[in-house]
Amino acid sequence: MTLVAATYTVALRYTRTVGAELYFSTTAVCITEVIKLFFSMGILARESGSLARLITSLKENVFGSPKELLKLSVPSLVYALQNNMAFVALSNLDAAVYQVTYQLKIPCTALCTVLMLNQTLSKLQWFSVFMLCGGVILVQWKPAQATKVQVEQNPWLGFGAISIAVLCSGFAGVYFEKVLKSSDTSLWVRNIQMYLSGIVVTLVYVYMSDGAQVLEKGFFYGYTCFVWLVIFLASVGGLYTSIVVKYTDNIMKGFSAAAAIVLSTVASVILFGLQITVTFTLGALLVCVSIYLYGLPRQDTTKIQPSETKSSKERLVAV
Repeated sequence: MTLVAATYTVALRYTRTVGAELYFSTTAVCITEVIKLFFSMGILARESGSLARLITSLKENVFGSPKELLKLSVPSLVYALQNNMAFVALSNLDAAVYQVTYQLKIPCTALCTVLMLNQTLSKLQWFSVFMLCGGVILVQWKPAQATKVQVEQNPWLGFGAISIAVLCSGFAGVYFEKVLKSSDTSLWVRNIQMYLSGIVVTLVYVYMSDGAQVLEKGFFYGYTCFVWLVIFLASVGGLYTSIVVKYTDNIMKGFSAAAAIVLSTVASVILFGLQITVTFTLGALLVCVSIYLYGLPRQDTTKIQPSETKSSKERLVAV
């Protein structure tokens, strides 16, 4: 997942800053949802063992459960917004700066985990979360500049887009984790339910955002092999995310993505001429140390823990 996250970020940054014909990011997000749907259906077909069982499973759990589809439409909508904000952010920020700043989703996810899943974090985990925030602040204090990128950029717009993506990631990730761990429904059935809703949501967003231009220039205008690579990596990353959420938790998923910072930084220096600053180095170092601290032995999170006598809000206030 770390390798996919690093490659995806650098490749997306490359496609948004290199090339005369800029593609429509909204269509790329939509195609990503379609590919993830086909991947999930293929894996579910293998789990089912036969085409008849697959059809039966889809009828019972997908088309025969409108309430479940509606339930999964919530993270679909939020994830669609998050993915579109990623394109806006990487059009205005360097890949390494984006990777570090985007880790602000971890504190947001930690708060959602405490409030929505009735889980607790150790003092060391909270310390690592706030250490990570400090690292991000250092990175944004004086953002590193890329000398080989000639396109016009707006760092404030990029940071605003990341802020929205952070909030979306924290809420949607924990919401999906709660749905997964609150029932015995197959992970891939849940994915199919979410991706079906996601396709509808992203198509509506394409129409609202770029409808006239898409009709004029075509749905796949500006697509190159690198754009298709970004779409493929986003699709694979979505499936990896589901597996990580199922067997660990969303905060561990976030720290796994944070490890991609080093790889993204090296690639940014080579491809985009990123100039490393002292504050960026210190900030990235704090983030990497926080990864180690959070990875120390802790409680099992493969199941949602029952509520304790104290409410989640009381535990949060105590911390």
